[in-house]
Amino acid sequence: MDIYFEGRTVLVTGASRGIGRGIVEGFASRGARVYATDILLDELRELKASCRAERGGAIEVRRLDVTDPDDIATGVRAMEAECGGFDVLVHVAGGVRGQTRKPVEQVTPQEWDDIYDVNVKGAFLVAAAVVERMKERRRGKIVMISSGAGLGISLTGIQAYASAKAGQLGLMRQLGYELGPFGINVNAIAPGFLRTSPDYERQWASYGPDGQRAMIESIPMRRLGEPQDIAHAVLFLASEYASWITGQVLPVSGGPN
Repeated sequence: MDIYFEGRTVLVTGASRGIGRGIVEGFASRGARVYATDILLDELRELKASCRAERGGAIEVRRLDVTDPDDIATGVRAMEAECGGFDVLVHVAGGVRGQTRKPVEQVTPQEWDDIYDVNVKGAFLVAAAVVERMKERRRGKIVMISSGAGLGISLTGIQAYASAKAGQLGLMRQLGYELGPFGINVNAIAPGFLRTSPDYERQWASYGPDGQRAMIESIPMRRLGEPQDIAHAVLFLASEYASWITGQVLPVSGGPN
């Protein structure tokens, strides 16, 4: 299977590290012009300097706050003015926003909103911003990075995160139904646990050596995932090989557990 994206333009949110970075590298190495966006501009610049683009691919970096409707509107318009519109959107921005497990009665409304804003509202805002050009072209691919937490319970123990990731999958399915007549595919990836950010490194450390071994032993493939594992699934869903797949979630977790 030969998957390449020459002549295609891709928008990736949450691109500065971990899964987002792996996705940017995957597209750029296969010929895409990738707009890598995040609020961590210094890390984006380092990504651009170190990532190897091939087959005519390129990486552009932009600061973009997916929780800010005005920033999304002006930022996406500016990028579209340069590139003419996006062929692919990958929404990676999300996570637990530095939060840790606590009893539900101690969770504040602001803590709840912080997680929902980046995971669900952010996915909605960015998709709504890019879809007009996709409709005009009668084609497009949208891939959301959800989580295994959206399919069951969250190992983080964070109620808002589990709920937001499930909500993100509901949004994905509804958009898949709505946008299918326009030739736009909308799907999601549900990764298993990856050590891809300071938040998840703290979670990993909290398990201790015995808990870490137990987690790995619970995974049929007997290893944790890497960003490239998620990127490869995204590349497939963004390719023409997935042209009759929409409204679906693909778990990428090393097997059922």
